[in-house]
Amino acid sequence: MRVGFIGLGVMGRPMAANLLRGGHEVTVYARRAASRGPLVDQGAATAATPAELAAGCDAVFTMVTGTADVESVLLGAGGVVHGARAGSVVVDTSTIDPAATRTIAAALAERGVDMLDAPVSGGPQGARDATLSIMVGGRADVLARVRPLLDCLGAAVRHMGGHGAGQATKACNQLLLLVTAQGVAEALTLARRAGLDPGQVREALLAGMASSRVLDFFGDRMARRDFDAGIESRLYHKDLDIVLRLAHALGVALPAGAVTMQLVNGLHGQGRGRDDLSALITLVETLGRGGGGGGRDEAT
Repeated sequence: MRVGFIGLGVMGRPMAANLLRGGHEVTVYARRAASRGPLVDQGAATAATPAELAAGCDAVFTMVTGTADVESVLLGAGGVVHGARAGSVVVDTSTIDPAATRTIAAALAERGVDMLDAPVSGGPQGARDATLSIMVGGRADVLARVRPLLDCLGAAVRHMGGHGAGQATKACNQLLLLVTAQGVAEALTLARRAGLDPGQVREALLAGMASSRVLDFFGDRMARRDFDAGIESRLYHKDLDIVLRLAHALGVALPAGAVTMQLVNGLHGQGRGRDDLSALITLVETLGRGGGGGGRDEAT
């Protein structure tokens, strides 16, 4: 299948590479040559604009930062909508606002272009290993057409409902992930203040009911004081903002989500939006009696 890919960052580049490895003809678009280079070396073609890319593709994937970015590359000047053929499919794997997704899908439909919102979970490692969880919104028959492509990217592809349902599911995912990360930060801070080794406490908790992938991955980083970004915390800030806006629109109270947002905001206030989410623990450490510096280099 002829596939276009827009957005070649920490997630998009390995996803596009997996489509190439799946035997598909891949054309990529990125503003920076450094982003395109590794994929071109693997056999990808390039396009000068999203519209040019879309003109030669059966399906176009996007993996960009936020709602405005998706709107720009799909509907803006030189965007996908201006080159895509009727009957082609746009698959947005970004994490964006569900309501905006429905608006974008309607605009593409006016040109005869189908859309799926298909946000992913699994992080950079899942992108590299093609083990992502993919949450899909849109028509089931459209999903069936591009299912072979999604199978190149993930181990679990689930149809969640109509347009926006994939993004709403991803919002639930991010809420649970972030609140759990906050809980992990608090538990390991308590352990440290009690004179325990946070790494050993994490291992003990992983053997019981408190075990989770968040405790496994982010807890390890917190215990080792490794705050170099896997996915930058500023992106989780964007995601949690989507969650809270959705909850407000639906009249749903999310007290734990609101508290977690205060901590993520705190990272931004310290100019640490490019740190890993595990840096949440440094803010928790500054809240309780006895202080404990919030710096990156504090010893465990």
